Amino acid sequence: MLTILGFVMIATFLVLIMTKKMSPIAALVLIPALFCVLVGQGAKLGDYVIEGVGDLAPTAAMLMFAIVYFGVMIDVGLFDPIVRGILRFCKADPMRIVVGTALLASIVSLDGDGSTTFMITVSAMYPLYKRLKMSLVVLTGVAATANGVMNTLPWGGPTARAATALKVDATDIFVPMIPALAVGLLAVFLLSYVLGLRERKRLGTLTLDEVLEPVTEPVTETVLVEAGGGSGKGTARTGSGGGAGSSAGGVSYDKGADSKGSDVEEPADDEEFKGLDPNRSTLRPRLYWFNAGLTLVLLTAMIMQLMPIPVLFLLGAALALTVNFPSMKDQRARIAAHADNVLNVSGMVFAAAVFTGVLTGTGMVEHMADWLVGAVPEGMGPHMGIVTGLLSLPLTYFMSNDGFYFGVLPVLAEAGAAHGVSPLEVARASIVGQPLHMSSPLVPAVYVLVGMAKVEFGDHTRFTVKWAVLTSLVVLAAAILFGTI
Repeated sequence: MLTILGFVMIATFLVLIMTKKMSPIAALVLIPALFCVLVGQGAKLGDYVIEGVGDLAPTAAMLMFAIVYFGVMIDVGLFDPIVRGILRFCKADPMRIVVGTALLASIVSLDGDGSTTFMITVSAMYPLYKRLKMSLVVLTGVAATANGVMNTLPWGGPTARAATALKVDATDIFVPMIPALAVGLLAVFLLSYVLGLRERKRLGTLTLDEVLEPVTEPVTETVLVEAGGGSGKGTARTGSGGGAGSSAGGVSYDKGADSKGSDVEEPADDEEFKGLDPNRSTLRPRLYWFNAGLTLVLLTAMIMQLMPIPVLFLLGAALALTVNFPSMKDQRARIAAHADNVLNVSGMVFAAAVFTGVLTGTGMVEHMADWLVGAVPEGMGPHMGIVTGLLSLPLTYFMSNDGFYFGVLPVLAEAGAAHGVSPLEVARASIVGQPLHMSSPLVPAVYVLVGMAKVEFGDHTRFTVKWAVLTSLVVLAAAILFGTI
């Protein structure tokens, strides 16, 4: 019964948020509370929630101060050169911008932290998507999938958990998987190329020399718009001063000849991105190298695990505010400017604590995992590596990494050992589902991604899941082909 109720609870949650019948925060709280009562454990709801909140509190603290830190870095102009450089390279071509998103997310993912990756990627790429009116779910989908592949790094979490659970060396898990993971990353770049072509067909290609440079007088230029291989006339406008909300860096265009059949949503036309105003008062050009150095030190300390990540971001945010904005009034203004993001993300994390607390406390997760493992036919025992790879997709999506790697993986490894399958093979297969895992509603970092990109979680899920599943299957197929699994 707990197995059935667990699957029904998860399905109900996903349906409600994807159809936008409930907000993610409300669904994360009310749905598990209802099912906790249905299983007859309503009296223990408080204990489950407090336990879940306790488990996720450090993550919530890390996200709160990380958002403030990177928000300040955006305010002072740390990422402006990156955005301008990417835009000049991309030449306002939607295809190049989407591929650039995948490349940037992959590079930043080397730090091993999904939240940091999403903050930097969205901070750099969001202005381009908004300026060109590109679909923001493409941004979140590509970033999440690329980060999912890179999340398999030994210091990223899943590989280390698998090594700990099965008492094997993380290097022995990761190194043989490098060719398969490289193929998976290549698949992400190919995906971004295809999605970029779709965006180019929907929007057209603009050729602008200095999209982000302010001018002193209103100028109207005629530029070439290419859509689906054809060409037409479009207009790019630049306005005086380059101020926020002005037309400096703003773009208007003609859509491609055929924009039908797309399953992506176009951002609202009335939304404006003001973060790259070259004249904004928060810019601190004289402190640029200090801020760059501080960020580099922070990321290095995080990778080397010199301190817990929440502590590092707490110290970093305090130092960034103090040096860049010595005035108490300015500090309060910066904190207030990012309060919405902080509240949305931290609120989502604590709401997710209700969901995970009930799933774990009532025993639903354990029963669901046992049922899935027991459903594996006896004849599949010698192929337990492949079975583990396939099971890693739904299990790491519906469960936390801790629950899967410490609760389910040892059972799968034991079943495989009975048929001569080595624990290393099972461990390698267990990381295959990470591209999908990074879009799970149980992953706090995904709320940073959708929150900063101003995308509904349901829209992100509906768009991303199919591509993430495909990427995971590509990694699995490559691992089988290379003989790793």
